Amino acid sequence: MKKISREQTQDDCWIYILLLTTLAILLESLKNYTFKIKGVDLSISLFFLPFIYYISNYIAKKYDCKKAVAAIAISGVMFVSFSAIISFAFGERLILSNVSGEFCGYVISQFTNLTLYMFLLNNTKMPIFLLYLNYLFSLIVYYMFYTLIYLSIFTLDTYWPGYFITLGIQMIICLPLAIIGKRIKEK
Repeated sequence: MKKISREQTQDDCWIYILLLTTLAILLESLKNYTFKIKGVDLSISLFFLPFIYYISNYIAKKYDCKKAVAAIAISGVMFVSFSAIISFAFGERLILSNVSGEFCGYVISQFTNLTLYMFLLNNTKMPIFLLYLNYLFSLIVYYMFYTLIYLSIFTLDTYWPGYFITLGIQMIICLPLAIIGKRIKEK
């Protein structure tokens, strides 16, 4: 009896691409729902952003960097499409600068994450600390673009506390993700 390898049976990478796309859409749809910590409004979507980087890294390590790039591109396009469909469905005006800015922040931070991750994967034994710093740097890149786009509507007296609280919460979320990500077996 001939033994069938995993590659011959099916390529299940599309499941993770679908998961990444779903999380990107969830990130966009939950950005307006907030909660308060110390009088600062924080978006619920902050809990999902670290998982987006984790999933793209998982795809790159488990399958291939090309598939991770495709996953980022598909999720980015679906992210923008979702924003456009929802704005039209609710009769709101689509502000192209907001959508394009969020798209650029998402894609650039994802590619920053993927580039650093692939460097760590190919050139080091990928210590957990460096993987953790990769996640944090990608989050900072995302918020840098987000801040540049929405700076005119931020009230600066609550912006910086919110920024640091958000990063603090995401630092806590990224720690177990870095530990789990280190244990993923390569393809």
